[in-house]
Amino acid sequence: MLIGELSRRTGVSARLLRYYEEQELLHSERDANGYRSYTEDAPERVAVIRELLEAGLPTKAIRELMPCSTSDGLKHCERSRTVLNVGLDRLDEQIAELAKKRSLLAGQVKTALSRPFDPDPDRV
Repeated sequence: MLIGELSRRTGVSARLLRYYEEQELLHSERDANGYRSYTEDAPERVAVIRELLEAGLPTKAIRELMPCSTSDGLKHCERSRTVLNVGLDRLDEQIAELAKKRSLLAGQVKTALSRPFDPDPDRV
């Protein structure tokens, strides 16, 4: 199938599909006229890429996972377990950092609310 059809079937722009190729996430062959031609399983592959991006994985990690990708999704192999666990660990770290920031900000709100309201805080 040509890039336009893949774009219509997946809802992903042709420009983004070309980016996925640059990142070695998606592959095409060139027809005699130079047009990109994708295999019939390309829509499923694009769906896997989109889901992994939505889950927060960088394209480098997704590239490592693509050999484990099938039309049914990801196979569980040592590579996929490692990459997915690294992704989970990174998300856990981000969640912890956000929880810390939220706690600090909530403390500032509590402190501010315990003080009398000043309608003109710029007054010296």
